[in-house]
Amino acid sequence: MRMRKPAPPLDEDSLYNYAVKLLGQQMRTVAELERLLRRRVETSEGGEAKVEAVVARLKERRYLDDSGYAADYAKLRQENASFGRRRVQQDLMRKGVQSAVIASTLDAAYENVSEEELARRHLERKRVRQPENEKEAARVVRMLLRAGFSSGVILRILKQWDVDESSLAEIELLDTAETGDSSSSES
Repeated sequence: MRMRKPAPPLDEDSLYNYAVKLLGQQMRTVAELERLLRRRVETSEGGEAKVEAVVARLKERRYLDDSGYAADYAKLRQENASFGRRRVQQDLMRKGVQSAVIASTLDAAYENVSEEELARRHLERKRVRQPENEKEAARVVRMLLRAGFSSGVILRILKQWDVDESSLAEIELLDTAETGDSSSSES
């Protein structure tokens, strides 16, 4: 098997053009772009300085903006995929967006959004029917948890669907552990 030769290191102007090409293909965070650019420069301090200079130039020209990226990403994931706040937060953290930017973006994006309504839209989009047994109820719970919804919202949806009491008790225990509130398990 023939090994592919690594690409020669780029100078600053070529690195800038490469970065613009990458941003033209797909929206990216600062961390994602820096990771991709580091592959195309030498590993010395000079290579790191080129990456920093290119990123600064892109920010100056407003081609690269983590807060704008986070706002667009949150809006798209909320509207198109009907994902909950927690899932979008995890995705943005994985993409390298700073915690403060994530918090302010999600506060604005989910300010006037009913999490329960969003969860219902997610279930409609996935064509999920009312569960008929405990196994199907567990599948719905896992799906909604993966989509970033709180167990309290999941519990309200399942209660409205008249899901078996034993299944609801297990979810209430999960909700109690999640929120640290022991009063909900007494009712």
